[in-house]
Amino acid sequence: MKRYKQSEIEEVATVLKNDGVISVPTDTVYGICARINSSKAYLKLVSVKNRPSNKSFPVLCKDLEQIESIATLDERAHKLIKAFMPGPLTLVLKKRPGVFSYINNAGTRKTDEIAIRMISSIFLNKLIDKVGSPLFLTSANKSGMDVCRSLDEIEEECPTLDGMVIGDVSFGEASTIVDLTHDDIKIQRQGPISEEKIIDVLKK
Repeated sequence: MKRYKQSEIEEVATVLKNDGVISVPTDTVYGICARINSSKAYLKLVSVKNRPSNKSFPVLCKDLEQIESIATLDERAHKLIKAFMPGPLTLVLKKRPGVFSYINNAGTRKTDEIAIRMISSIFLNKLIDKVGSPLFLTSANKSGMDVCRSLDEIEEECPTLDGMVIGDVSFGEASTIVDLTHDDIKIQRQGPISEEKIIDVLKK
């Protein structure tokens, strides 16, 4: 499996534009990404992860404008984005109607939700620019298995990837997930940003 240097970003972007799926380093753990505006790329990502079809993938955006183009934001979301993004935080928001409607969470959910991330990776933000859309970004592992800690582990566990990008990860811990789709917030996963910090920001 080809391992790309981050300087080979044009080649990586071409793979993604051609509906490929690639492993990339993020600010938390190694991830796997695909472009959001292709049902073919989405289905390949489902296959690589061996993920249940009723579980949607987080979306990596480069800025607030991209987030607002695919999700609806309330005051709480704006506060958390301003305080912690880019950073190791995932927000679960309500998806705008019609956004990559080919998924619709496989029609199994009462609400159409979307998980959003922004990270301070120059490489990934440039990659989003070159691909021309936000990216699905999920942890590098088979669904239900431990997150891979090295490129060798990723290659062994996800052999159908179209390539891997070489690079280091910062936290080594998956992001904090906050669900904002209901009146009461819910911490779906504890991560580098504590629940106490989240509550403090929302109280301001």
